[in-house]
Amino acid sequence: MNKRVFPLLSVFCLLLTACPPVPQDTLPAAGRTDASTLPAEPDTAPAVAPNTPQVETAAKARRPKNIILMIGDGMGVTQISAGMYSNNNKLNLEQFPVVGLHKSYSGDNLITDSAAGATAFSAGVKTYNGAVGVGMDTMPVVTILELAEAAGLPTGLVATCSIVHATPASFVAHNRQRKNYEEIATDFLKTEVDLLIGGGAKFFDRRKSDDRKLTKELEKRNYVVDNFVEKDAKDLRPDPARNYAYLTADGEPLPVAQGRDYLLPAVKIAPDFLDKRDRNNKGFFLMIEGAQIDWGGHANDSEYIISEMLEFNEAIGEVLKFAKADGETLVIVTADHETGGYAIQNGSSLNNIDGAFTSDYHTADLIPVFAYGPGSEHFSGIFENTAIFDKMKKLFAFD
Repeated sequence: MNKRVFPLLSVFCLLLTACPPVPQDTLPAAGRTDASTLPAEPDTAPAVAPNTPQVETAAKARRPKNIILMIGDGMGVTQISAGMYSNNNKLNLEQFPVVGLHKSYSGDNLITDSAAGATAFSAGVKTYNGAVGVGMDTMPVVTILELAEAAGLPTGLVATCSIVHATPASFVAHNRQRKNYEEIATDFLKTEVDLLIGGGAKFFDRRKSDDRKLTKELEKRNYVVDNFVEKDAKDLRPDPARNYAYLTADGEPLPVAQGRDYLLPAVKIAPDFLDKRDRNNKGFFLMIEGAQIDWGGHANDSEYIISEMLEFNEAIGEVLKFAKADGETLVIVTADHETGGYAIQNGSSLNNIDGAFTSDYHTADLIPVFAYGPGSEHFSGIFENTAIFDKMKKLFAFD
């Protein structure tokens, strides 16, 4: 084994030995993970990383009112490490008192793609690569966002990719193939998502499959449809009586290094907007994706990865500000998979990372899960990626 990976392995070995053991006798079959097969939640205090705040006793006794799920697409341990070492050895993830690991494999492959990975989070099923909100049998599965809507909770999606891309789509749409972008866009007309922020305008209005103008149809359903850029966002005050669809690019948004600038103002606005829209005091569900960490991995580009990772880190900081002030919000940060087989090479130094790659695709690595707020104690240990859905559903009491 290459000596340079020993320090990283040592950190995670130390972390995992402190976590409650999870018996795993066999690999579960593809499909929904039955609640009876999940390990019992620990009654004792969760394992925590050194020098991080303990979970408050009061938080352990309460369910969260709001859940914010943040997905750093392609963000494995090394992507996190590279971001930290490029940021004077600090990340906002260090403020999370609970850390676990999830098993990222899909229903048909040890190496998942983003569609199957996001469907595991959104609906609690192991499905085939390419599937968006459907199971192995291609039949639709109910998502956590749809359950939230049915329970009367405001919901939102924010992404640094097209809003019809695999990860955000898997919370709203049901399609056999992730590349059916125009079909996926029509599924947004079947929901009542309160806030959408992401690219992909052409799939709504300049469609090849039909002449529908989906933005006009959204407007007829009480949506404000507009662009979203930082200079406008500073003065933006969304009306909580309206739904909003902010389409940030015709296709895919630019990398942050090339001028994309909407994520931070978006994550400042989104929780406050959904909180104000929560007229019945039931809470809200919000998914935020930092999509292009993954694209940097596919490109085998360390600078791309690090720039996206650092912006995502700032977004995490903004969400934590809301959660700390609110006191009733659970924040979960994870990734669907790691991308690139990324490693930090010998010769790297603080703020000067020399990265290496073993692949231009995803890997089967275990993926970190960070949790903060009421209910965070349920996210320690090692568990299936589908368990994230099960835990959110349980904490929301969607039974």
